[in-house]
This record gives sequence, C-alpha cells and structure tokens, in this order.
Amino acid sequence: MTYRPPVDDIMSTLKAAVDLDGLIESGLYDGLDEDTVRAVVEEAGRFGSEVLDPLNFLGDQAGSQLADGVVTTPDGWKEAYQKFTEAGWSALPCPEAYGGQNLPGVVAMAVCEIWNSSNLSFGLCPLLTQGAIDALAAHGSDALKETYLPKMISGEWTGTMNLTEPQAGSDLRGIKTKAVPQGDGTYRISGTKIFITYGEHELTENIIHFVLARLPDAPKGTRGISLFLVPKFLVNDDGTLGPRNDVNCVGVENKLGIHASPTCVMSYGDGDGAIGYLIGEENRGLNTMFIMMNQARLAVGVQGVSIAERATQRAADYAAERRQGHGAGVAKGEMAPIVAHADVRRTLLTMRSMTQAARAICLVTARELDKAERLTDDKARDGAAHMSALLTPIAKAFSTDIGCEVASMGLQIHGGMGFVEETGAAQYYRDARILPIYEGTNGIQAIDLVTRKLPLEGGAVIKAYIAELQQVADDVTASNQAEFGATGQRLGEAVGALQEATEWMGKMLVSNPDAALASATPYLRLFGLAAGGSYLAKGALAAAREADGTGDAMMLARFFAANLLTAAPGLAQTVLTGADAVLDVAPDRLTA
Repeated sequence: MTYRPPVDDIMSTLKAAVDLDGLIESGLYDGLDEDTVRAVVEEAGRFGSEVLDPLNFLGDQAGSQLADGVVTTPDGWKEAYQKFTEAGWSALPCPEAYGGQNLPGVVAMAVCEIWNSSNLSFGLCPLLTQGAIDALAAHGSDALKETYLPKMISGEWTGTMNLTEPQAGSDLRGIKTKAVPQGDGTYRISGTKIFITYGEHELTENIIHFVLARLPDAPKGTRGISLFLVPKFLVNDDGTLGPRNDVNCVGVENKLGIHASPTCVMSYGDGDGAIGYLIGEENRGLNTMFIMMNQARLAVGVQGVSIAERATQRAADYAAERRQGHGAGVAKGEMAPIVAHADVRRTLLTMRSMTQAARAICLVTARELDKAERLTDDKARDGAAHMSALLTPIAKAFSTDIGCEVASMGLQIHGGMGFVEETGAAQYYRDARILPIYEGTNGIQAIDLVTRKLPLEGGAVIKAYIAELQQVADDVTASNQAEFGATGQRLGEAVGALQEATEWMGKMLVSNPDAALASATPYLRLFGLAAGGSYLAKGALAAAREADGTGDAMMLARFFAANLLTAAPGLAQTVLTGADAVLDVAPDRLTA
C-alpha cells in the first residue's frame, strides 16, 4: 500500500488543538495563512508518498553498508536526498539570514511527521541536521555561522550529534573524549563516539559533527563538558573544502530496525587529532547541546506519531481486504472483511485515536516553542518556554510509547501475516522500538518530568496546565451534546486523577524523592492520557460547531474517553500507592 499523507488530520489538529487561526490573527506567524500551511503540508505529502515511501521497504532490506571507512546508503537514497534539498525542504524552519524560510515550528513538525511516516530511516538525517543548525544559530560565533549555516540550511552539508561513548550512555558525566586547545582558536579532538546517526554517508560532500568533549583542566562531571564543531572536511577561507579532518567511521551498528539509517561508531584523532571549533563557552557544552537534544526529543515524539500513522493505515487497508469468519450484512456462505468484527474495530479505533492524541500533544508542544521564540513580551515568552519544557517529556515519551503500541496492534490486525516481513507491517514494529530509547530513554523523560518540570515556577506551570485541561472537560459537559456520550465525565475524572497524582508528587519530591522516581513512569502515562483526551475533545467541540458533530473527531474523542481514559484513575492509584512495592525490593533480588 502507498502512504497517504493525513493532511486533513494534521490540519484539524493545527486548527483545534494548536489554535492556528488565533496564532495567525495575533501576528505570531506574520505573513502566514491557513491556505499556505495546507499547501506546504500537501506538497510535503506528495514528496513523501511519491519519493520517500517507495524506498522505505527496499532500504530496510538493503541497509547502509560500510566498506573501507566509506558508508553507502541504499539505492535511490542519494537521488531522493538531492530532490529533497532541491525542493527546499531542509530550509523550512531555518533563519532567513542564512537562507532559511523561517516557517514556524508547528509547520516544520507537521512536515517532519510526513518524512518519518513515509521513510523513518531517511527522515533521521534532516532531523539531526536541524538540531545542529539550531545549536549553531543560538551559540556559534559569527564566523562559524557564516561558514557553516548556509550550507547546512541548504542541505548541502548535514549535521550530527555526538554524545554517547562506549563507557558513557545516558550519564554524560563519564565522557572521556578530549579537546586540547591549540592557541589559535582551534582544538584537537580525540576519542570515540557511538550510536552516531548519519555519522558517515555519501549523500553530501561534508558532514558537520557536534561533539561533546573535555578540556585538559575541565571540572569533573557534566560541568566540565564543552561542545565543538568538527567538520569531516576542513573549510578554507573562501568556503571551498580543504583536507580531510582526522575523523573516521570505524563501524556501523547492526540494528533491530531503521536499517537504512547508518548508525556509526566514530573515531576522532587517530592521527594528530581532529580539528574542532568551540561552540558557546568552555565547560558549558551541555547547556548548548540541550538545544539540539530538546529539538530532537520533540522530533522523536513526532516520529512516534509517524510510525503509528503508517501502521494504522496499513492495518486499516488489510482489515478491509482480508476476509475471515461471518459478519452482519454478509451473505450466507461468504466471508466477512475482518473490519466487520467488533474486536478489530476496537483495535483500529484504539490505533487511530491514540495516534491523533499523540499528534496533538506534539504539535501543541511545537506551538509553545514557537511562542517562546517569537513573542515579544518577556513574561509571555518565559511562560511559553516553561510550558514547552513541561510538555517536551510528554511529547517524547508518550508519543513514542504510542508508536510502539500501535505498531504492535498493526501486527495483530494482520495476524500471522504480520509476522512475515513481506507484508511490511513488521518493519514498523522494528523501526518503532528505538524511539522510546534514543534521545533520552522514556524512563529518563519521566524522571525529568517529575523532578525538573513539575517544580517549575513553584508548581505554577503544571497548575495552569491542569486548569486548561479542566476547562476542556467543563466545555464538553456544558455543550450538552448526546454525541459526546460520557466524554465530559470521563475527561473530568482523568483530569481529577492527574491533579491528585500531581499533588502527591509535589509532596514526595520533598519528603520521599525515591517514591516519586518509582512512580514517575505511570505518572507520565496518566499525564499523556489526560492531555491527549483533552485535545481530542477540543477537536470534537470544534467539529461540532462547524457541522453536525457526527464526524471522525467526535468518534475518536468519544472512543478515547470511553475506552482509554478509564485507565486514568487506576494510574493515579498506581502513582499514589505503588511505590513501596518497588522500593521494598532490594536490587540483588532482581539480578540473582
């Protein structure tokens, strides 16, 4: 089956959950209108379905290959990337001063969904490059910006993010890569980095690596980490490429999924040391790298939406074609399409509603990032920055969990055929499984949420957000529309459960932090359900105002409330009472 870009679903989310019309009217998106946004999404959809989607299965089968230090991507990859850059897609959200189009993040993330739905392995390359562009634009020197940003924004050069080392995974305190100042403004970098997405490839003439390393006299821990720009090829004063830098790919990982995306082991300084340039201040590299990481975390959340959307489309097509068993409305002796069976319908509704809920969470997070960047009022801008900080771990973790769950349901719809690679459903499940792991595991996201984000502004940020969700529940109830069923009640119960769990978290962070950590993951799930259900309900309210209230938005909001939000009170009880059952077990009981 060919990928069908969900333009209407994306646009309805932008209008109902994100309030695109209000943002345009306020002047936040100066010069933009709804027709332009739709045109961009539609054109991206054509590119995804016509250029990227046909390469997805073939790329998964072939993978990227390493030979003599050179990585070769699958057939068609280089030509597709050339078309991608020629169409200007790499420049979409970038600063105009360096050749970008300066479109808002909500548009960039909507388009990001399409790249990753049609071909997740391909979509990873521009995703990491965008993070590198953001970090360089925010903290690079004027000279570095002038040299590197135009080529990266045009897509002529790509970017990477080099954090992880063999002995240092998520805990960056263990980084050993060295950076020795040369007295001329450059540094010599030496060390090994692993899990570097598109660390080496033949798509572009240069690759710009952003590398965390330590200076010789750096303090211990994360306070002693600096960030360096290390090009594959050095750049001459006139902008032409100079000699090869001392950086090499020495391995490509054999992975469960995303086979066509080269995940590289990178070696810096096998000779005299790779030449690097400081980004930001010495020993403040992690602060700068977080610009890349936070952008990447939201984009990875969008990847979860992408895989969920693609798996849902394939499962729905199969359910319409596959005939098995008997069903109402089918002539005697004939087999019914499996979509006629109640459990299959329940599964497809679960897949669709979870996908749409996760999409809304991600695009609302992108909106808050836009506001934090574009608003002129300091107080409003700070408020948006705090809200985006609160929502980012939800967008990353909830959406990528949904990606895995929906891909798994897609296999179940296919039955035994889903376990066979030729149907294509298995690839989505394999590709999805990395998403809760990279850019900070989902357990780390949950810990970040409860320990760093809930206390923002003394708890005022989460309090204001819960009030927003409660208002949606109140609006649904006040609408008094029979089509909503028990949506208002269930949504109110979910928001109440989130409120109760949040208050408990606040107390535990002071009196028993370990209990808060033990309950962080179920708390994040509760948060995601309450937020997702609220955004679906907002979509249904908007649809009801414009039509008769019986369309897909109402259908999905009602199903989500009746079948998924019912888990919220139970999750709250897990948060409130489940920690002791974790903490009372000694670690060695689980490893003996």
